[in-house]
Amino acid sequence: MFDFTTAASREQSNAEKYTLREELFGTEDVLPAWVADMDIETPAFVLEAVKKRLEYPIIGYEEVPDSAFLAQIAWMKKKYNVEFALEDMFYSHSVVASMAVAIEAFSKKGEGVIVQTPVYSPFFHTVQKLGRRLVKNALVLQEDGSYTFDIADLKAKITKDTKLLLLCSPHNPVGRVWKREELETIAKLCYERGIVVFTDEIHSDLVYAPNKHIPFASLSTYAREISLTAIGVGKTFNMAGFAMSSVAVPNVKLREQFRETYEKVHFAHGSVLSHVAFEAAYKEGDEWLRELKIHLMQNYTLLAEMLHEYSAWIKLTPIEGTYLAWLDCRGMGMRDKELRKWFVEEAKLGLNAGLAFGREGSGFMRLNFAVPLDTMLNIVTQLENALHRRVNAKN
Repeated sequence: MFDFTTAASREQSNAEKYTLREELFGTEDVLPAWVADMDIETPAFVLEAVKKRLEYPIIGYEEVPDSAFLAQIAWMKKKYNVEFALEDMFYSHSVVASMAVAIEAFSKKGEGVIVQTPVYSPFFHTVQKLGRRLVKNALVLQEDGSYTFDIADLKAKITKDTKLLLLCSPHNPVGRVWKREELETIAKLCYERGIVVFTDEIHSDLVYAPNKHIPFASLSTYAREISLTAIGVGKTFNMAGFAMSSVAVPNVKLREQFRETYEKVHFAHGSVLSHVAFEAAYKEGDEWLRELKIHLMQNYTLLAEMLHEYSAWIKLTPIEGTYLAWLDCRGMGMRDKELRKWFVEEAKLGLNAGLAFGREGSGFMRLNFAVPLDTMLNIVTQLENALHRRVNAKN
C-alpha cells in the first residue's frame, strides 16, 4: 500500500541534516545520515488531516483536545498493554524538554542523576546544564556486540542524594530493546532506593520481531508509581517538525511535583495543527507503521550483508529497535577524529561520531537508515567502495 522506494528531496527544505552539512562536515558533498528523523515522507493521512483543518480560517490558541490524548492512550493500550488515564497526560514539544522538567522537579542542584552511556547526548548535557551531579552507569558491551545494564556498577554508584534515573528504552544509539527481566531489575532497585525513573520511550514503536517493547510503567505497580513515561509520534511517523509529544505521570504525588515545575515553564498547548496531526497518526497509522518497519529492516539488512564482507574493519551492532545503526569501527585502527574524517572524505557520508554519545562511544559511528530504498543503496555503495579502497591500500 505504501511506497518507500523514493521520497521528496529535502535538499531545498530547511532540514537540519542538509542545511548544516557545511558547518558540521566541512562540505556539502556528503549524504547526511545523522539527525534522527527520517528522509521518508510523513504519512499522507497525517498531511490530509492538517489540510482539512486549514480549511477553517482561524489558527489561534487552542487546547490539546482530549481526543488526541485518548487516541494515544488507546494506541498504547492496544500495542503494549499499558494503561494511562487522561489526567496522567501532559503536552510537551519534545522529550528533551520533558526531561529537563523532570530533572528540575525531582532533584536539586548538586544531587545525582543517573545516565547509562553511551546514550543520546542531551541525557548528560541536560543534567550538567541544570547543575546536577552526573552519575554515569555505563552499559556493558558484550562479546556478541550487544549491550546490557551493569547492575553492580549501578548499585555501587547510588548514594543518598541520587534522585533520578534517565532510562532510554528502546536505547539510542545501541539499538537495544530491554527485556522484561532487565527492566524489572532496574525498577526494583530504584524503588528500594527511592529513585524516580524518567523513561524516554520515543522509539517504542520502532521495534523489530521477535523483540517486544515493554513500557516501564507496565512492569509492576511500584514501577508505575516511580516513573514518568515520555512518548510521541515524532520518530514513528516522521513528525518531529510538528513538535508534539507527551509525558504520562500516573502517580498523583509525582504528577503534582512535575506539574509545579512544568507550569513555571509555561508549555501552553502547542500548535493546533500539531494536535490534528498527532491524533490522525495514532488513529490511522497502524498499517503504515507495519510496512515502514518491513522497509527499515530491509535497509538494515542491506547494510548488514555488505558489512559482513568487511567485518574485520567494521562490525554492525545487532539491532532490536530504532532506525539507528551502531557501527563498531574499532577495527579501522583510527582515532575518533580520523575516523569521522574518513567517513566524510572517503565514504562521503555524514554520520554521528560515537564519541558524541559519551566516552564509551569512542571508535563507533551512528548511521540513520530511515531513508528511501534508493538513498540506502547509495549509502551502502559509497561505504562499500570506500572500504574496498582501504582494504586494497592495506594489501
